[in-house]
Parts: sequence; C-alpha cells; structure tokens
Amino acid sequence: MSRLVGTISRGIRTPIIRQGDDLAQMVADSILEAANAFDGGFAIHDRDVIAVTEAVVARAQGNYASVDDIAADVREKFGDETVGLIFPITSRNRFAICLRGIARGAKKIVMMLSYPADEVGNHLISLDQLDEKGVNPWTDVLDLKKYRELFGVNLHPFTGMDYVEYYASVINEEGAEVEFVFANNPTVILDYTKNVLCCDIHTRERSKRKLLNAGAQKVYTLCDILNKPVNGSGYNPDYGLLGSNKSTESTVKLFPRDCDQFVASVQQKMKDATGKTVEVMVYGDGAFKDPVGKIWELADPVVSPGYTSGLEGVPNELKLKYLADNDFAGLSGAELQKAITAHIQKKDADLKGSMASQGTTPRQLTDLIGSLCDLTSGSGDKGTPVVFVQGYFDNYSDEI
Repeated sequence: MSRLVGTISRGIRTPIIRQGDDLAQMVADSILEAANAFDGGFAIHDRDVIAVTEAVVARAQGNYASVDDIAADVREKFGDETVGLIFPITSRNRFAICLRGIARGAKKIVMMLSYPADEVGNHLISLDQLDEKGVNPWTDVLDLKKYRELFGVNLHPFTGMDYVEYYASVINEEGAEVEFVFANNPTVILDYTKNVLCCDIHTRERSKRKLLNAGAQKVYTLCDILNKPVNGSGYNPDYGLLGSNKSTESTVKLFPRDCDQFVASVQQKMKDATGKTVEVMVYGDGAFKDPVGKIWELADPVVSPGYTSGLEGVPNELKLKYLADNDFAGLSGAELQKAITAHIQKKDADLKGSMASQGTTPRQLTDLIGSLCDLTSGSGDKGTPVVFVQGYFDNYSDEI
C-alpha cells in the first residue's frame, strides 16, 4: 500500500473579518497562502472542501439586529396581547438577547419550558429526579410553584445558571410580566393565551400545526421574527431569529443569508487561481451530542445554510470490517487487501439497502463534514474560521 494518509482537516487562520470585507476573496487568499506556507504547505485537488463558519459570513454581511428591532417586530405581530412563548432553549448565548427583545415588545409573557430538558439537551432537571418524584413529563403540567416544590433550584452543570430565575429576571428587567409553565404538549399554552411564538428549532412546524389545529389565533415561529428588515436591521428571509447568537448586550448576529452566492464565488475564485474545482460550504453548529452535558449541539436550524452541488447527498460507502468478516473471511494480508480494493472499485453507485454498507453513517454529507469542521475550528480563540478538508471523498482503493 503506497498511500498511508486518509482524510485531513486543517484549520486555516485568516485576518479578523469585519463588516463589508470581501470575504470570498479573503477565504481564497488564506487557503492559497496556507497551501504555500513553509511550515505546512499542501497541494490543492479537485473535490477538496473549503468550509467557512457562518459567523464570519454573517459578520462580513453586517447581518445584525438590536433588541429594539426585535421588540418592534414582536409588537407589530402581537400588539398588546399576552404572548405565549413555548419551548425556548436555555442558553445565554442563543436565546437570552432574543428574549430581551421579545419581552421589550410585550406586556406579559407566559413562558412554557419543556422538561426535563430543552430541545437541544440542556437539562432543567434529571431523569432520575423525575423518577424519584413520580412525574410524567408527557402528561403532567407544572406551574412555577409546583416545579419549585418538587425540584427546587437546579443549576446547569456547565454554566452554573438557574435558567428559570435568569429568564424571569430578563423579562422583568424589560418591564413585562412573566408566568411559567412546564409542559411538553404545545397546546397546553392555549389555556393561558391564544397568541403564541414557537421558539423551538427543529420541531417548530409541528408545534405550529398542532396549535393552529387546536384553535390558536396568532402563531409565529422564530423564523417569522426579523425575516425582513426592521428599521434598517439585518434579517434572514428563511430563518429569522433562528441561528442567531449574542453579539453584544443589546445586539444579535443573525444567521447569514445568500450563502449559495457566497460559496459559488469562493469556488470560482479557487478555480481561477488553481484550475481545481473545490467544494465549498458554510457551516454552523455540528450535529452531535455531548455525553457528559447531554447537549445536542445543533442549535442552528441547519448545519449548512449554503453549499456547492458536489456536497449534495449522503456517503456511498462499504463497511470494510463487514467485507473482511464476511465476503473475504478466508483471506488475509496482501490477498485480502487486493480483494477488498477490487470490491470497492466495483461498488454500486447506490448502496442503499446493501448489507455491506450496514453500519456506515446514514447522514447528509453537509451534516457530516460540517460536524467535522465545527470540531476542528472550535468556538473560541483558535482563529481558524475556515477549514480545509482533503481526502474526504477518497476510499481505501485510492492510491494517489
């Protein structure tokens, strides 16, 4: 075997990106500079992948909005009605500033929290606590008094926050009244108000449908807040406030828009510079679960809001250990290697349903590669908002 290295994921350092920067050019220049660097240069090939974190795409676009912008949109949609806020995630970074804007635009909020955990796995209480108290989260509806009687104060294991108290303080600071409900059926909120803002991410359309079928009057999702400019603000026509992050104490950075245009521009710049056709994607949160904190990372509405056509679909791979243990169980050494290599070279274009593909990860390419890139770039001070992935589409039979 002449080739000993498979997939490589490199974090690429770039200049600090500011609003108005030509990000597509900066990304291409950073990749080309890294490729020629004395301390780790590399060749660029067709089907290499350039991934750019959504944060810098939105920053270059200037896709920001203020608490006042959020408040104005909420006020325009709900007027003076009591707003039922259902299934928000418990996050200072993801939701607290959005909540401040929502509260500023409302007189009263009924906040319904899912329990024992929010949609992405942040736990208010543990499953063991539910068992101990004999509470059924699918049928039992708790008010704040009952919640405290049963479970007391529970601090998040990583942040040390009591999110119930924290969210109450945010709402009160904006001059709005708040009432808490703990339930997992979205229609429970209709006992308190017929006007609802669904704050769940991946289940939002189901929640909206169930509420409308149950007689709700006004139902919006976070996709409907700031899905167009408010007083000249940023916006996202597809996702609104979903995918936003805290920027300052009074502003949020929204999920980037027009990502398809951006990735096509980067791809063309790399083609012009190298003659190679690379794939390009914008990525946000990866899709994986933390085994300790129980947090499912995907707080963005999608892993990738924009990617080039070569990243469509799912992997079409054979499971090597299945072949070694079954089809070629009687072979070993060079003979086994030769047989498996030949088998891979002749594999079907679509292996769906094949036993030899059983156990391979049945997920979209953009979700898999986006998760790899999210782990590579991190979310702190690494300074690598661009990730360059090589060899992702290679397999055991490729020798060059």
